[in-house]
Amino acid sequence: MGNTFNHIEPLFEKIEDYGKTSFELYKLKTISKTAEVVSTFVSRGAVVIVLSMFLVFASIGLALWLGDLLGKPYLGFLCVATFYIVLGGVLFYFLHNFIKRKVSNSIISEIFNKK
Repeated sequence: MGNTFNHIEPLFEKIEDYGKTSFELYKLKTISKTAEVVSTFVSRGAVVIVLSMFLVFASIGLALWLGDLLGKPYLGFLCVATFYIVLGGVLFYFLHNFIKRKVSNSIISEIFNKK
């Protein structure tokens, strides 16, 4: 009986080592994938911020120019605001599902991207 136990004990130690190694590998893969996904969205976020700043300043410039053409500065801002509310409505009603699907697919492909 003791002889059988001596043969099984190394087997249990190898199983325990395999479990620890598998867990460490899973942790490292999870950390790597999380870092990859976060870094991708941070870099895309930086681009979005820069483009947003451009859009804000271009909109202010357009509003001031339109206000100069129309004779009252507030009319230029009113025209630009009307354009954005119409654009927002069109995007929401016609492209909401398309944009949602694209963002979801981007996140999923980034998570399951195999290298």
